[in-house]
Amino acid sequence: MFDSAPHLPAADHPELLGEPVRELISLLPDAEVFRIDPALSDTESLCREFGEPESTCGNCVIVRGRRGEISRTVACLALATTRVDVNKLVRKRLDVRKASFAPMDEATSESGMEYGAITPIGLPREWPIWIDPAVVAADEVCIGAGTRSAKLILPGRSLLALPNVEVVEGLAA
Repeated sequence: MFDSAPHLPAADHPELLGEPVRELISLLPDAEVFRIDPALSDTESLCREFGEPESTCGNCVIVRGRRGEISRTVACLALATTRVDVNKLVRKRLDVRKASFAPMDEATSESGMEYGAITPIGLPREWPIWIDPAVVAADEVCIGAGTRSAKLILPGRSLLALPNVEVVEGLAA
């Protein structure tokens, strides 16, 4: 996967990771990191450049919902070839009237990560992390590294070591 880029053990190269990711990368000993041109950070560009199918990548989206004065946030990780069911499943599980993607400036400032590089690793501890079963089943998945200049590759099942993770059936289709 993404073989033309040299893969390095992520825990040994914190300089390639976003600050919040550095704090938890030790929980993922199988994670590898590789450098990319920041212009390739979005999935479509990355896959086109490396000749990879989008099914090898996971996208992490931050969803926010509100009920009255209470705001709830969740991170959802799904394969790039699918869409997170924000309007039904996520809204219902968050117990909010309406759910939508968090505004970019809020998602980046609250996560401490760059847009296009948000990853479930190192997110605020109060945010649940919901992962689609297809991501967990993937032998290898490419996800953000918290910074647009690198990506992580790891076995999907290793993400279960993160705090606040839950595998959610039907999260994405």
